[in-house]
Amino acid sequence: MAATSSPELGVKSSFDEIVDLESAYLLQNYTRYPLALHRGKGCYIYDLEGNRYLDLISGIGVNSLGYAHPRITKVIRQQAGLLLHTSNLYYHEYQGRLAERLAKISGLNRSFFCNSGTEAMEGALKMIRAHGNSIRPDKNEIVSLENSFHGRTFGALSITGQPKYRTDFEPLLSGIRFVPRNDMDPLEAAITENTAGVVLEFIQGEGGILPISEQFARKARELSAKHNALMVFDEIQCGVGRPGAYFAYQLLDPVLMPDIVIAAKPMACGIPLGVIISNEKAAAAIKKGMHGSTYGGGPLACRVALEFFDILDELLPSINSVGGYFRMKLTELMRSFPFIKEIRGQGLMIGMELDFPCKQLVLDGIKEGILFNCTHDTVLRFLPPYILTEQDVDRAITALTKVLKNAKPPAAS
Repeated sequence: MAATSSPELGVKSSFDEIVDLESAYLLQNYTRYPLALHRGKGCYIYDLEGNRYLDLISGIGVNSLGYAHPRITKVIRQQAGLLLHTSNLYYHEYQGRLAERLAKISGLNRSFFCNSGTEAMEGALKMIRAHGNSIRPDKNEIVSLENSFHGRTFGALSITGQPKYRTDFEPLLSGIRFVPRNDMDPLEAAITENTAGVVLEFIQGEGGILPISEQFARKARELSAKHNALMVFDEIQCGVGRPGAYFAYQLLDPVLMPDIVIAAKPMACGIPLGVIISNEKAAAAIKKGMHGSTYGGGPLACRVALEFFDILDELLPSINSVGGYFRMKLTELMRSFPFIKEIRGQGLMIGMELDFPCKQLVLDGIKEGILFNCTHDTVLRFLPPYILTEQDVDRAITALTKVLKNAKPPAAS
């Protein structure tokens, strides 16, 4: 790739130079795609040479309003000239306003702000354990789902139901029980008087865009209430507008209320921000000094999030309509490509399951000017910006059709 310059920094870098620097100085834990990104506009992002790509993964669901959104850019510029960080030793004008906004849209009372989804999960786990310990010392078990993903810190990893993420770091937290998604009998057996909390993703993201059934969710809520366990909905990937509602649990009628919901990815449009939103019962488990965050809920992130929610109010109808259009067009591809097993998802959280591993198709997509990723080995995952249009979907389908035509499924044995 050609070199690019940054006048502000006085730096000129080529693709090879970028790769060489990372190889020499970064921890080698990422397997990156062969693409160095330089700038973005709307739903499109550009590499060092100026090649344009339709971004259907949006920073793994983070860049909810795409790139260089004029209202978000304006807010960032204004706030950068005022105040970036205060710590939580002092008040600022945006954290309380954002907590009030979240209370109104979630139906829950209290918020705690942090920097990421995994930090929000850690805080929720501390709420669960503190709640259990306040009742009796052996009420400390946590029920989670097989195939789930909740983060990479030790607590979040302990309740992640995929061995490939866990094995190298064991032993992890004890007292975790995993049950299969949508299987009632194991769920009823797992939730007991020793259960302090139950954690569910309404749609498993890293697990392959797999929803839990309404019947299963309601049974989990019923059992957690029966045994005085906190019910936690992890909506880091499947919430905050992505399913076409503020939160995925609000898609049910009547709404199924948790004790705690955690969220992060889309809220601050690329600026790190996570949140635990809880009712008074769960919030009572955390007393002064029991939890904290240096950066969490800073003025820049909170102000951007407030602007995001103003914009999201206007976008929810199109998230549903464009998401439905996208799933319809993907479903039409199944007639031409029999190796497509299923299209599933909600709003703009969409998975296409194939009957063979599909990581190569991600690389082929880059060549066709379209960005998505592969999760759970055989699922193409699409988490586009909320500003996606039907015209963008048509461009995506054209590119994806070319990718699928060139796909080489393994020969049947």
